[in-house]
This record gives sequence, structure tokens and C-alpha cells, in this order.
Amino acid sequence: MKKLTMIIAALTMTVAMQAQTVFHDVEANQAKGAVKSISTSVMGMPRTTNFTQDGKMQQEGLTDAKYDENGYIQTASMSVQGQSATVKFTWENGKMVKQTVNAMGQDIATAFVFDENGLVKTVKMNMMGQDVEIPVTDYKFDDKGNWTSRKMSMMGQEMEETRTITYYE
Repeated sequence: MKKLTMIIAALTMTVAMQAQTVFHDVEANQAKGAVKSISTSVMGMPRTTNFTQDGKMQQEGLTDAKYDENGYIQTASMSVQGQSATVKFTWENGKMVKQTVNAMGQDIATAFVFDENGLVKTVKMNMMGQDVEIPVTDYKFDDKGNWTSRKMSMMGQEMEETRTITYYE
């Protein structure tokens, strides 16, 4: 009986520890706080990402997410326009600094360079062996300190990325 009680206690502690896990998917989306959803639009292409109250991302087409013991996403599978892709995330000091997407045997690596305030100032991409640097400027913020608009310049084209963020109360 004592052994059974110890096993139950150990299982309860394991479940309790799992319940206390905090995920850092909000940070992977360059936001902070009790974010419920982020709706983004780039070049007219909308995308909404939802988050659980403990910060775990829920996005259409995103499956098989694997996390480290601290709640940082490491890999996930993704379906984009019917194509399957694997995404690998690289973290440094609580910031996602690189994301590598492997689709149809091709790697597309995206690295993020941050300024002294923790905002992305440059996005560096390598698409099929070609390096591209995209400066990011003209940030606008909501009252929680998350950006809601920013401009990027790629190959002479200026684009604005906008997003609407909802929060848990």
C-alpha cells in the first residue's frame, strides 16, 4: 500500500509539474504578455495564430510541435498550400534568433537581428543559396508594448506588415 501511495504521489507531482509549464510561443511571434491571438497581414495574406493561456501556439496547419523542458518550441510540422514542411527553431537568451523551414528538400533559413530594445532590425534569409537582408523599420505599438505595424524593404519593394493582437483579461 505504501508503494502504491508513493507511485500515485510521484504521478501527481509529474502531472502538476506539466500543468505548470509555460510555453514561449508568444515570444516566438515577437510579442509579450497574455496574448490570446495575433492576426497578421503581409502583402494581403492574412494569418491568425491563437494562444492558450499558458502561451502555447495553435495555428491552422501547424502540428507535431516539440518543446524543450523550458517550454521553448524546437520543431514543428507545417502544411502550407498542401505542401508539408518541417520547421526548426533556434533560441538564444529567450529570443528566437533563427527559423529554418525544410520544404520539398530545400532549406529556407531566416535569422533575426535585434536592436538594443529587442526589436527585429534586420531579417536575414537564405533561399536556395541566395542571401537576402531585409531591414525592418517604422514600428508602431499597442498600449501593451507589442508592435502592430512595421515596414520592411525587400529587393526595392517596401511592404507593411500589420497585426491585431487580442489579450486575455
